[in-house]
Amino acid sequence: MSVQAATQRAQVRRTAEFHPSVWGDYFIKHVSDSEIVSFWSEEAEVLKKEVREMLSSAADKPSEQLKLIDAIQRLGIAYHFEEEIETALKQIYTTYRNLKEDDNLYTVGLRFRLLRQEGYNVSTDVFNKFKDSEGNFKEYLIKDVQGLLSLYEASYLSIQGETILDEACEFTKTHLMATQLSSPLAHQVSHALRWPVRRGLPRIEAWHYFSIYKQSEEHSETLLKRAKLDYNIVQKLHQKDMSRITKWWMDLDFTTKLPFARDRVIESMAMVCVMDDIYDVHGTIEELELFTKVIESWDISMKDQLSDYMKVYFEALLDFYSEIKEETTKEGRSFCIHYAKEAVKKRVEAYIIEARWFNNDYVPTFEEYISNAVISSTYPMLITLSFCAMGEVASKQVFDWLFTEPKILYTASGLARLIDDIMSHEFEQERGHVASAVECCMKQYGVSKQEAYEKLNKIVANMWKDLNEELMKEIDIPKPILMCILNIVRVMDVVYKDEDSYTHSNTSLKDILATFLVNPVAV
Repeated sequence: MSVQAATQRAQVRRTAEFHPSVWGDYFIKHVSDSEIVSFWSEEAEVLKKEVREMLSSAADKPSEQLKLIDAIQRLGIAYHFEEEIETALKQIYTTYRNLKEDDNLYTVGLRFRLLRQEGYNVSTDVFNKFKDSEGNFKEYLIKDVQGLLSLYEASYLSIQGETILDEACEFTKTHLMATQLSSPLAHQVSHALRWPVRRGLPRIEAWHYFSIYKQSEEHSETLLKRAKLDYNIVQKLHQKDMSRITKWWMDLDFTTKLPFARDRVIESMAMVCVMDDIYDVHGTIEELELFTKVIESWDISMKDQLSDYMKVYFEALLDFYSEIKEETTKEGRSFCIHYAKEAVKKRVEAYIIEARWFNNDYVPTFEEYISNAVISSTYPMLITLSFCAMGEVASKQVFDWLFTEPKILYTASGLARLIDDIMSHEFEQERGHVASAVECCMKQYGVSKQEAYEKLNKIVANMWKDLNEELMKEIDIPKPILMCILNIVRVMDVVYKDEDSYTHSNTSLKDILATFLVNPVAV
């Protein structure tokens, strides 16, 4: 790029013309009814005791116990029975080789998946018996739809090098897609082919599973009612949160003061999104260089050096983190704010690198890109903020571990970045944006866009396997912390499944949010 061209690019502000919020003040106008929540909670507490009794009575019936645990998890209420489920799965793990149902593909697949979800790295050898002498899955399995579905779901808990699970995924997918089924199995299969349990968001998956479970001959009305009550109670709590957040956001008045930024306070962490748009859309390189230095200083006295719009954001950013400091200090966790601020500083360091690349029309190698993108993906910052809100389980030891940049963080961040890039890069390139993983891949390997997609999708598949492996490692980190890491990747997989539904939030994401924030289920 010539000096003149670089100078012109440095001075130009990009525009994106993001659509306005689809939610506005909806959650302020629709205030949650606390009386109905109180009524539901009383009934739910009674049913909770009955579900606990169901778990206890199934203790000596392994097959029934597995089905019950799976139902509890998929209906979204496992967090009420963590101790009982942990004890049951530990017992199943120590005795599973002696179980009599080992020739039942459904049971073997279900047991394998539940144990791996719990963190037990059980062997794939349990599936060898379902292959013939030529190494193919036995022909009779094609007629066992429940067995195929169980094996399919199990295959998404694979790690690198487990060829049998790769083959299982292809085998089951092929035959599940080709089989003519009647409801409710047809609905369950079609949904699983789109979102296997491992990758679906638990609350959304629970909503989908209500109707499937209801039509099962073995379903428990007690369990289903408890799950639906829980869904509605949590939804009401979310509505209260959304009301408070919306008021806070409207008081900031960013839609007027920073009109170039996406208005997405309901969809995600809005402060993160606005920073993203300052770097990727509105800021000139000179402004961004200074903005980065000011944020790294975390010094309010430096704000007057900034452009007016950056000054507005910087003041709001510091106020926001002051509130985090105040809240976590009340909990006796004053250490949190140090890590939260450091995550912001790391993020802007990664952002300014990308801004320089864009300004210089530089396309890095894929390796160079991804090493920076795992930070600019915002994933580490979101994880750090999430831990700040998780109470005592997110101890100082947890934050220290996170800031050693463990492989699980690199893998999850890389996954989030690539899932986003594959779906969002075309819109971003149209408005002017640093090269994404797609463009980097195309240039480095001299391939077409479609070939780059194929290459990146293979990397994504392998990163999911790496994430599975990391989640099964024996480390002294609480399970809720690890599940938080997994769940934020799941968010990315849902939001960017077919499109960038975060930027274009008036499409599929609006319906998803309405499902678990607005529309209660009939009890």
